[in-house]
Amino acid sequence: MTRGFLSKNPSILIFLLVLSLFTLGVTFLSETYGIAFLSTSFIKTLGKTLCLCLAALAMDLIWGYAGILSLGHMAFFALGGYMIGMWLMYARTEEIVVAALANEPLPATAQEVVNGIAGQIFGVVGASELPPIWGFAHSLPLQLLMVVAVPGVLALIFGWLAFRSRVTGVYLSILTQAMTLALALYLFQNDSGLRGNNGLSGLQNIPGLSDVPQDQLSLWFFWVSAFALGVGYLLLSWVVSGKFGSVIRAIRDDEQRVRFLGYSVEGYKLFVFTITAIIAAIAGALYYPQAGIINPAELAPIASIYLAVWVAIGGRGRLYGAVIGAAFVSLLSSWFTGGRAPSINLGFYTINWVDWWLVLLGLAFVCVTLFAPKGIGGLFDLWQGLRAPDRKGAQLGPDDGSLQEQEALK
Repeated sequence: MTRGFLSKNPSILIFLLVLSLFTLGVTFLSETYGIAFLSTSFIKTLGKTLCLCLAALAMDLIWGYAGILSLGHMAFFALGGYMIGMWLMYARTEEIVVAALANEPLPATAQEVVNGIAGQIFGVVGASELPPIWGFAHSLPLQLLMVVAVPGVLALIFGWLAFRSRVTGVYLSILTQAMTLALALYLFQNDSGLRGNNGLSGLQNIPGLSDVPQDQLSLWFFWVSAFALGVGYLLLSWVVSGKFGSVIRAIRDDEQRVRFLGYSVEGYKLFVFTITAIIAAIAGALYYPQAGIINPAELAPIASIYLAVWVAIGGRGRLYGAVIGAAFVSLLSSWFTGGRAPSINLGFYTINWVDWWLVLLGLAFVCVTLFAPKGIGGLFDLWQGLRAPDRKGAQLGPDDGSLQEQEALK
């Protein structure tokens, strides 16, 4: 990435500047280093929102640019959370067990410590041994590698099987949703090795930092989430601005023609599917220590549908649109479902927004699809005065919401 790349894409600098000012503003308003205007819980909400924005960037790359509507990327998001959650729970439990065994007359052996950890973690599901998948849970570097490796390998295998069979369109969307559902149903079982329906809890207690207050930890995680979002935005902007971005947009618009020109369509799709799964997993690994708990319900197919709705509302085919959509809808959802939105008494019926939020979100998605396919990001086109080129009635392509008008001007 050179200086020429940034000069040709000033929107990237604008985004990074806005993100930096936002981060500094939240820091100034925090309880830890500022004037204590923002509560710790709200800073956690903001940190989690930034992680969801990073996952939305991955969704926009695969759907908005490559034209692949995946309804399973929140499964990779949750897997990233599970992988880091295993180390967090193991290391924290190890501290508790070692402290308890220190009162014994004889020093505890390594095996006794492991047995104590296993009993503490898996006693809730009637087990007393660590499953094989916890073999790396004692090591943070190895478990961080698993954050990338497990979702990446799963996406690579699934994508290879799907793309080599040339499954496309709605059929591929159904397959990704089926993969997500199958994985969720498996994790609900107690013998899955991840505590079944109980999931992993206490993830907000960072090992070795028990003396650090939660307000400070929350702000640290917020900083890391903001940094990850900035790096992710810069990286994906670079990817879509080059030849690779042109090829995947061409695959989105006319896959057969790209294949006829000699490009390995399946290879490009597989790369995009795998790299976006890894990005989503990294976002999940940052999200769940702030949430404090993860369970198989996080893998429900509806979560991936929400991700697609966020990108559609923000404006797919433009990275800043994905960030805007995820931030806007997730914060609005927290406000409505958190009971902060006042109920409306109509006399004959009281509108409780906790019950009606999903209906409102569904209506917003339908309205955006029908009347504003460019989403919220389309407002920037109006601000910049962009207009569609005069093609004498000719079609720009099969996808009306992917900035093809702007691409045609280049």
